[in-house]
Amino acid sequence: MISHPLLIVLVLAAIEALVLHLSRHERTARLFDYLPAVFWIYFLPMVAATSGLLATASPVYGLITTWLLPASLVLLLLPVDLAAILRLGPTALAMFFIGAVGIVAGTVLSFALFKPLVGAQFWSGFGALSASWTGGSANMIAVKEALAVPDVVFAPMVIVDTVVPYLWMGCMIALVGLQQAFDRWTRADRAVLDRLGERAAEHLATSVGRRTPAGIAVALAVAAAGSGGAHLAARHLPRLGEAVTGYTWTIMLVTLVGILLSLTPVRRLERSGASRTGYDLLYFVLTAIGAMASVASIGSALVLIAAGLLIVAVHAVVTLAGARLLRAPMFLAAAASQANIGGVASAPVVAEVYHPGLSSVGLLLAILGNIVGTWLGIACAQLCRLF
Repeated sequence: MISHPLLIVLVLAAIEALVLHLSRHERTARLFDYLPAVFWIYFLPMVAATSGLLATASPVYGLITTWLLPASLVLLLLPVDLAAILRLGPTALAMFFIGAVGIVAGTVLSFALFKPLVGAQFWSGFGALSASWTGGSANMIAVKEALAVPDVVFAPMVIVDTVVPYLWMGCMIALVGLQQAFDRWTRADRAVLDRLGERAAEHLATSVGRRTPAGIAVALAVAAAGSGGAHLAARHLPRLGEAVTGYTWTIMLVTLVGILLSLTPVRRLERSGASRTGYDLLYFVLTAIGAMASVASIGSALVLIAAGLLIVAVHAVVTLAGARLLRAPMFLAAAASQANIGGVASAPVVAEVYHPGLSSVGLLLAILGNIVGTWLGIACAQLCRLF
C-alpha cells in the first residue's frame, strides 16, 4: 500500500495527467463521450484506494482539499465577463434563474420524498448536486468541501451527476423540432433572438494564449493570495452551528474574490491560460476526494438517479411555466436549462443546435451558473437540512 505523502501526490498527479491526456488525444477522446474525464479522475483513485493500492486515510488529502480548492476557484472565476452576461438582457437572465429555482425546489422536494430510502445524512449530498445543476462540477466540489459532505454520500452523487445531465442533454436535442409549436404556445417574442444575436456578435471571448511557466507562476501566486485572504477573513466571521463553518465562509468568500478580480486587469491572466491551471488544481483536488471514498459507497446510485430525474422533472415544469409567463422562445428555455444542468461543456452545444450562431449565449449563461452555483448549493443544502 502506498502511504507516504509524496508518493500519494505523485500517484494522484499521474492519474490526473493520464486521464486528461487520453481525453484530449484524437484516438481516445471518443471514449469519454458518455463518461467524461471528470468522472474517471474521481473514480480511478477510488478504485485504487478500495483495492488497497492507495491509503484511504492520509493527512495529505486534507491539505490538498483545504488549500488547493479555494485557489482553483479563484482562477476559474477570473475569465468571468459580467458585462457580457448582463448584456444578454432580462429575459435570458430571468430564464436562467427560473431554471435554477426549479432545480432548488426539485432538490428539496426530491430529498423529502427519497429521504426514507437513502437516509437523512444525504441532505448535504443533495445540496452538492444542486450546486452542480445550477453551476458546474467546480461548484459541486466546493459545496462538498464547504459542508463536509461525507464521502459515502458524495460518491453516488457523482454517478447521478454523470448520468442524468447526459440524459437531459439528449432530450433537449431531440426536442429541437418542436421550436415553432413551443413558441406559438408561449406566444414568444421572436425579436429577442435577433437582439441576442447582436449581443452575441459583440461578445468576444477572451483569447487564451500559450501557457508559459511564467504565466502559470503568476496565476498560482494570484490564486494563493486570493485564497489566503479568504482563509484569513473567514477566521473572523461567526460560525452558525453546523450550517456555516469556517471553511464554508472560506468557499463563499473565495468565490467573491474571484468575481472581484475578474473586474480588474488581473483578468488578463486568462491569456496565459489561468482557468486551465485552475482546472488542473480542481481535478487534483477531485483525485484526493476520490481516494478517500469507497467503491462500496456507490451502491445507492440507482435510487439516487431516480431522485435526480425527479429534480429534473420539477425543473422542467418550472422552466416551462417561466417561458410561458415571459413569452420566451424555446431557444432560451433550452439554453438556460442546459446551462443549469449541463454547465459550460454542453450549454453552448444545445444553444448552437437550437439557433446556429448563438452558442455564446449558452456559454455565458453557464458561466453565470459558475458564479452563483456555490451559494445556491449551500442554501439548498440548508433547506434540505430542515427536513
